[in-house]
Amino acid sequence: MGSSTTGRHRRGLVMGIALAASVTTAAPLAARPPEVLDPAHVDVLFIGAHPDDEFQSLAALGQWQEDDGLRAGVATITRGEGGGNAVGEEEGAALGLLREAEQREAVGSVGIDHVHYLDKPDFWYTLSAPLTAAVWDGPPQRADTLERLVRLVRATTPDVVVTMDPRPFDQHGAHQSAGRLATEAFLLAGDSSAFPSQLTEEGYRAWRPDRLLAQNWRFAGPTGPACEARTLVDPAAGLPVEGVWEGTWSRRYGRTWAQRERDAARAHASQGFAALPPTVDTPVDLLPCDWFTVLAENGTPVPAATAGHDEPPHGEFAGWARRVGLPALARDAERDPPPTPATAIHGVGEAPRVDGVADDREYPAAPLDLVHWQGPGCRDTADCSARARLSRHGDDLFAHVDVTDDVHGTALAARDCKRHWRTDAVEIALDPRGDSADTSTTFKLAVLPFTAEGGSCAARDADQHQGPAPEVEHAAVPRDGGYSVEVRIPVRALPDRVDPAALTLNVLVYDSDTRDRTGRTRLAWSPSGSAQADPRAWGTARLADYDPPARDRAEPVIPTGAASSADSLRSRLQGIRTGVPPGVGPRR
Repeated sequence: MGSSTTGRHRRGLVMGIALAASVTTAAPLAARPPEVLDPAHVDVLFIGAHPDDEFQSLAALGQWQEDDGLRAGVATITRGEGGGNAVGEEEGAALGLLREAEQREAVGSVGIDHVHYLDKPDFWYTLSAPLTAAVWDGPPQRADTLERLVRLVRATTPDVVVTMDPRPFDQHGAHQSAGRLATEAFLLAGDSSAFPSQLTEEGYRAWRPDRLLAQNWRFAGPTGPACEARTLVDPAAGLPVEGVWEGTWSRRYGRTWAQRERDAARAHASQGFAALPPTVDTPVDLLPCDWFTVLAENGTPVPAATAGHDEPPHGEFAGWARRVGLPALARDAERDPPPTPATAIHGVGEAPRVDGVADDREYPAAPLDLVHWQGPGCRDTADCSARARLSRHGDDLFAHVDVTDDVHGTALAARDCKRHWRTDAVEIALDPRGDSADTSTTFKLAVLPFTAEGGSCAARDADQHQGPAPEVEHAAVPRDGGYSVEVRIPVRALPDRVDPAALTLNVLVYDSDTRDRTGRTRLAWSPSGSAQADPRAWGTARLADYDPPARDRAEPVIPTGAASSADSLRSRLQGIRTGVPPGVGPRR
C-alpha cells in the first residue's frame, strides 16, 4: 500500500487501519469486516464548521486516498450562511445551498463523495466558542450537535478523525467549536453509555476511532519533501506534529497536490477564492506540508507536559482541555491581548455637520492614526493610510475618517452594504461599557464610501442587532486618491448604557484595490489580533464631562436561519446511498 515516497506521517496514519485496507483489497467478501462493506464507511473523516474549512487539508486527504487507498469523507456543521458572497446576493438558506454546491465540487475534484451536513446555523464572524455553542445548541435549535457527530462517527466508522484546531488563537469561534465537538465525539463514540438510543433504537454500534488529528495552520515547519519525514513538536502544546507534503506528484491528476488543492480552493467562488492565482508558482522544493497536531493515538489522548500552572488567564478553554484529557492544548492558548491605545472624546458646543468634511471646530482633539493590521502592508501612504477624528455633541457621537487610497475597489449595490470587507469601507466598533466578551453586546457600523447606485451606505454587522442602521446619519466624499466618511451615532442606538470612563472602540479601514469583491489590506486604530471581532482588543475612549442617559442592556438578536439537508437533492440522494439520514439525524 502506498508508494516509495510515503513518509512517516502516512505510515503512522495507516498503521491503525492497514489490516482493514488490506482486507478490502484482497480478502473474500465474507471475510471482510462489516464496517468496510458499509456504504457509509470512510477511513478518514474530516469534521469542520463551514464549507471550505477542509480545503487547506485537501493535499493530505487526496494523497491518503490515492497513495494509501483510504476513503475520505467530510462533515460540515453549518453551510456557511453567515459568510459573504462574492458572486451574487444570495443570503441565508439560499447562500448555504450555494456553498454546499461549491464544497461538493471542490472535494469531489479529489475523489471525495461523502459530504455530510449537520444543518446548524452559521452566523457572523466571532472569536467566541461559547457564543457559537449557544447559537448551535440554544433555542430554537435542538441541543444535539455533539449527539449528531457521535452518530456520524458510529455510522461512518472511521479509523482517523481530522478536525480543526480547537485552540482560541485569534480564530473563528465556529472553528474552535468544531474542533472541540469533534474531539468529544471521537472520545464518546466508543462509549456505549453515550447516547445509548443510537445503539438500542437506531442500530448503530459503539465505535472507537484510532487517531485524532487537528489542523495546525499556525505551525511554521520546514518546507520541501523532508517536511513530512521530520519528528516535530508544536512549541505551544508540546504535542507531536505531522506533515503531508503538498509537492507530491499526483499520478491521477498529473500535477502536484499543491496545485490540485489550489484548483479545488478556487471552486469556493462565493468566498472570493476564485480570485486566487490559478497556478501555484512556488518552486516545488519550497512547497510546505499540510500540518496536523496529533491529539490522540490508539483512541486515547496523547500525553504532554503542561505549562506548570493550573489555570491560564481566561481559563474557559483550559477547563475544557482538562476535561477531554488534553490539558497541554491550553498552554499559551489564551493570552491576554497586548496593551491597547487610549483617547478622549471631547464635547463640542455645536453639532458637526455630517457632510464628509471636518474642521478643528467640529473635531478639536488630535486625530487618531490608523496602522496596518492585516493583509499586505501598504506600499506607501498614497497606497493606503487613514486618520480618524472623534467628538460628541449632546447624546450623539461623531466620527470623521479620512482615507488615502490610490485604487477604488468594487462599487457594491447598496443592498449589499453589510459585506463591507469585500471592498473599500470604514468600520466603527463601540462597546458601551468596555466589558463585552464578544461582539454580540456591541455596536458595529460599516460604511461604504460609494455604491453602485451612487452615494454611501451604512449597515450594522456582527453585533447586537446586525442589519440596517436607520438611526445613523452618514455621508461620504469620494475623491481621486481616497475618500472621507463621516457619521453621527446616537448614544441611544448603543445596546447598553455608556460608561464614560470605560467605553472602548475601534476604527477600521478595509482597502480592496481589486475588482473581484475581495479584500486586501486592513488598517485599525487598535490593531491587535482579530481587531474587528475581539472587544478586548479595542482602545479606551473616555467621554469627558458626560452623563449618559439611563437604559437597559438590549438582548442580542442573532440570525439562526439555515439551509436544511431536506432541501438539498444531493444530500437526500447521499442519504439513500449511504444510509446516513440527511442532517445526520436519528435513523428510523
